[in-house]
Amino acid sequence: MASQANRRILNPSGTNDSHQAQQYTKGELNVDQLHSDPIKQFDIWFQHAQDEKVHQPETVTLSTAELPSGRVSARVVYLKEVDERGFVVYSNWATSRKAHDVSANPHAALTFWWHELERQVRVEGPCERMTSEESQVYYDTRIRGSRIGAWASQQSNVLKDRSELEQQVADAEKKFDGHEQIPVPEFWGGLRVKPEMVEFWQGRPSRLHDRFRYTKAEGGEWKVDRLSP
Repeated sequence: MASQANRRILNPSGTNDSHQAQQYTKGELNVDQLHSDPIKQFDIWFQHAQDEKVHQPETVTLSTAELPSGRVSARVVYLKEVDERGFVVYSNWATSRKAHDVSANPHAALTFWWHELERQVRVEGPCERMTSEESQVYYDTRIRGSRIGAWASQQSNVLKDRSELEQQVADAEKKFDGHEQIPVPEFWGGLRVKPEMVEFWQGRPSRLHDRFRYTKAEGGEWKVDRLSP
């Protein structure tokens, strides 16, 4: 039998039973509160998060899985666009781990956590790269340093030290010296996650949370189910 000597049960500092009983008391969610379209429901919740000053509500965990190994990887990115077609994030799609994952397995998951509202949103679906023309529109809104950085960074590749990265940035700066208009790199741009499942989660006392899952049928209509917490 494995030793239990080093086992630790982790709790937030200073918590006790009475403190835990006060968790997840900020709201409830019922089916009659939900929009029939999960994108519109997301817009409602996202606007509420902004109104309630949730810290960076656009922050989202993007999860991908490599095939054939099935190994999963996740990282925090920023949601930059959302419309009826799906949820868009931007990144390097040549050298990054997520690029390798998506090239073999074009499916991904997004997880939003809004602590201040005790709410979570989960999205799952296939991915598609946006065109260079579409990506250029967002790319042009970035500060120059970020645009140069997209050209310079061979994301996720091993660096011998910081100076190697700084030299790559200097080379990119030289390449575009005197040019305010910088083309989006062909290896960089938007990835759209097209939702086939969207779940809205509202924390409730005693961990008896409210969960509603939208699933997309073949005809494009959405089915909504309440899930057990």
